[in-house]
Amino acid sequence: MTGIINYGAGNIFSLTAALDRLDIPYGMINEVDELAIYDRIIIPGVGHAGAAMRKLRESGLASLISRITKPVLGICVGMQLLTAYSEEGDSPLLDIIPLNTLHFEKRIAEKVPHMGWNKVFHENGCPIFDNIKKDAYFYFVHSYFIEYNATFTAAFAHYGLKFSAAIQDRNFYGVQFHPEKSGEAGERLLLNFSNLY
Repeated sequence: MTGIINYGAGNIFSLTAALDRLDIPYGMINEVDELAIYDRIIIPGVGHAGAAMRKLRESGLASLISRITKPVLGICVGMQLLTAYSEEGDSPLLDIIPLNTLHFEKRIAEKVPHMGWNKVFHENGCPIFDNIKKDAYFYFVHSYFIEYNATFTAAFAHYGLKFSAAIQDRNFYGVQFHPEKSGEAGERLLLNFSNLY
């Protein structure tokens, strides 16, 4: 069963609606001791990474997430929380994957935020992309991006520059796009994650 960390910084409704469509059983993690109940963990998130990090600390979960040995998936801001640092709010994050979250502004000529469908190119054999086209489209809404790094990038996209659309290190996975809003490819990714142990 999949546990969703409910720390007040996620658009949980669209995620749970997708899991319901896919018949993926899930429950909410509201307290630290509930982490042990689930086989895998999702960290959702929308909005401000610094504010999300504060909420995660207040919940008591921040100090425990890095010690989880089950599969963990961060979505959007949930992915950014896995990195070391965000320019948003000049905020130190969970520092699970040694990358930085940076602002598009002043780095690209394109409109910010990056919003809409974009091709995602997966690499490094990341299992959450099994049976997904090499250049599938996913849906993005973000002003901050995670720098590209050949070691930790599981998939990349281009929007004025090349950035990490997905990252992986050990049992930790993150996706910048919203799989729950990305049609068939997004549903396949959620199914793939639900099968990880």
